[in-house]
Amino acid sequence: MRRTSFDKLLGWIGTGLGVVLLAAGGLLLWGSAYVHNTVQGQLAAQQITFPPAAAFAHPKAGTEITPSMIPSVSQYAGQQLVTGQQAEAYADGFIAVHIANMTGGQTYAQLSGKALAQPNNTQLQAQVATVFKGETLRSMLLNAYGWWKVSQITYIIALAAFGLGTVSFLAGIFGFARIGRDKKVAAGQVGPAIEQINEAGHPAA
Repeated sequence: MRRTSFDKLLGWIGTGLGVVLLAAGGLLLWGSAYVHNTVQGQLAAQQITFPPAAAFAHPKAGTEITPSMIPSVSQYAGQQLVTGQQAEAYADGFIAVHIANMTGGQTYAQLSGKALAQPNNTQLQAQVATVFKGETLRSMLLNAYGWWKVSQITYIIALAAFGLGTVSFLAGIFGFARIGRDKKVAAGQVGPAIEQINEAGHPAA
């Protein structure tokens, strides 16, 4: 394959791939922003606020604030829950701990089975209802966290697409530029050669 043909191929492939990657990056960035804003809006609408900082001063097992909440939940003390990271911390570090303490480690399915076998046990029925509400909220928060992570991953992929697209597009432009440069060089070489031929064919009298 001649150099000119290779440069043309490089130019068309580079610019074409660059345009595709840049367009893909734009769509991915839009999708990331859409998911991010949607999740944030839905979480903000729930009006969930973490316990104040004072509540974490004296953590105690079996109370609202347990020692296990200090590393994960206390960092958001007093804040409104509006991000995926906060949703995960509240779901797994706060709600899950209270449910486990309330049920002695039993799952909702286990408690529900007992409640069905003891329909007259009002205390157990109330406990099952409370656990169901807690697990429902927890699953919603974890679902929001999952989509939040999707938006973050999509954002990273969008940046990578922009970077690769830019490199590819510039490589294509470089290929076309080399064709133009080679043509100028060839034209510069042909001109003197023609003059030499003319001089050789028409010697001075």
